[in-house]
Amino acid sequence: MRELVADKRTEGFNEVVSGYLEQEALSEAGRCIQCKNPTCILGCPVKIDIKKFILQITKKDYPGAYSTIRQTNNFPSICGRVCPAEYQCRRSCVLNKGKLAYCSPEAVNIHFLERFIGDYGMQNNLEVPMQPDGRFSEVKMAVVGSGPAGLCCAGELARKGVKVTVFEGLQSCGGVLRYGIPGFRLPREVLDYEINCLTKLGVKFITNTIAGKVVLLEELFQQGFNRIFLGLGAGVPSFLGIKGENLCNVYSANEFLTRVNLMSAYKFPEYHTPVNIGKHVLVIGGGNTAMDAARCALRLQKMSSIEPHVTVVYRRTLTEMPARRLEIQHAQEEGIKFKFLTQPKEFDSDDQGFVRQLNCLICELQDADESGRRKPVVLQGSDFSIPCDLAIIAVGLGANQVLTGATPGLKTDKYKDIIINSATMETSIKHVFAGGDIAGGEGTVIEALGMAKKAAISILQNS
Repeated sequence: MRELVADKRTEGFNEVVSGYLEQEALSEAGRCIQCKNPTCILGCPVKIDIKKFILQITKKDYPGAYSTIRQTNNFPSICGRVCPAEYQCRRSCVLNKGKLAYCSPEAVNIHFLERFIGDYGMQNNLEVPMQPDGRFSEVKMAVVGSGPAGLCCAGELARKGVKVTVFEGLQSCGGVLRYGIPGFRLPREVLDYEINCLTKLGVKFITNTIAGKVVLLEELFQQGFNRIFLGLGAGVPSFLGIKGENLCNVYSANEFLTRVNLMSAYKFPEYHTPVNIGKHVLVIGGGNTAMDAARCALRLQKMSSIEPHVTVVYRRTLTEMPARRLEIQHAQEEGIKFKFLTQPKEFDSDDQGFVRQLNCLICELQDADESGRRKPVVLQGSDFSIPCDLAIIAVGLGANQVLTGATPGLKTDKYKDIIINSATMETSIKHVFAGGDIAGGEGTVIEALGMAKKAAISILQNS
């Protein structure tokens, strides 16, 4: 796959991966052996007919391939860029010869082929296939949240003729796709195009409307909505619980990435959203959010004429990192350092109340437990310090409780996630459904789409 060279791509927020040219896509599609029982489909949370759309590529039937993908996935250009395919469809490919938790290079690059077709549809303005059904013309659907789950549910229902209104608390739609994922991984014009496709299907979007504050679930029913889907996401940052987390220049990754991506801090002063950037940046965590934060921070350093110095601190090893292999590789190429087997202990400040260093302990890994992960254990007396003048904490997100806390009868678990019937995705309130991070804990974009599709099917079957 063609990519911008590291020195050039870190000068701004342009997309790093260029995507296949036609001949490259044909060559890659030709590697698929069209096996009788395509296990790759089983690895896809939304069950795209991978075998069929790849065969259509080999025949240069790109509109047909686009229609095939769109039958089960409303967002091919998005998923082709951000799906962790190496843990899902590619890992299930019969050409995969690896025994790791992720796939080997021999597996077909299914996600890049999906992106090629999605971008072909976007460049040629192909129509999204409709399947209107008059039985659903009286269904009036409210979708709360415009992240991956909310957008997917809205699209699935609108294609069947359901009247759908999406309520979004922020000024722009997209949820984590817009505020969490940087433009160098998911260009804004791609996201905007995919959302506009839903508008063409008749979906209505109402922004700057915080459910639980501006409008309650009871009021939505009073307004005539007879079904509601909650795609609230997980918008509450988790912290380490160590001394010094309240110091100046200690960010949650959620705030840092929202300022950079949604509020265009990287374009300051054109956009009036400054974000502090230091000479020594530490990012604590090992997931995709940590990689995004680290790569954004490095770009901001270069754009501010600061010699890049960004380090990712993680308490396990590279093998256990949950981030996509591609994102880790890109971070390494761009010059980001990694400090493994390192447990943060506390932050120290200067005399002005700004963070100046992170005190740490060295870890060692025990054998894997019942979860399959090796538990890190600190070595007493192994204290050491890392200088930093900006720290970003990327250790996960918790449930958004603004709406759930304002809705009597909506049951949640000990993590404050909404409890659902796993077969129907219905909550404890009749005709109210949920999916995505608010119902299953923090997960991937494609997992959220899978839950939303399941909810949409249930809504249609019971309408």
